[in-house]
Amino acid sequence: MAKFDYVGKKREDVRAISQREERMVQPILRWATKLNIWVFKASGGRLMKTFLGKAPICVVTTTGAKTGKKREIALIDINWGDNKILVASKGGMSKHPVWYYNVKANPLVEILAEGGRRTYQARLATPEEKKEVWPVLVGVYEDFDEYQARTDRDIPVFICEPLA
Repeated sequence: MAKFDYVGKKREDVRAISQREERMVQPILRWATKLNIWVFKASGGRLMKTFLGKAPICVVTTTGAKTGKKREIALIDINWGDNKILVASKGGMSKHPVWYYNVKANPLVEILAEGGRRTYQARLATPEEKKEVWPVLVGVYEDFDEYQARTDRDIPVFICEPLA
């Protein structure tokens, strides 16, 4: 089990997610994400603009690692200076989200947030950068701490730098 000194929550303080629960939740998450993106875009960002009422969202467009098709995912919108931060938490489930593999294979992403669309170059944060940015992440959405405590995987964090 991975432990990180910057994560405030401990494994014994969080509820585990069973494999059965993961299998049941994933189709619901896919449907809810598609609905969220559609409403967010159709309303010009006025509706469904937060995740569970806790944190602002953005819509990230990636290129499929296998298909080359454009894919959209609603993620928590995290600013770090001029950069955007993407967190592949998947609620602390046992496997990385599919979009993680898309961004890893094709790091050029578009992010729709705060009424504008911008192109970014994504890269995985180093362990030192992840430790530095972790307080920013939990400052925007405190449940990231719980997600990291829940899973054995090191939740990937992407730093997205804007292109001119």
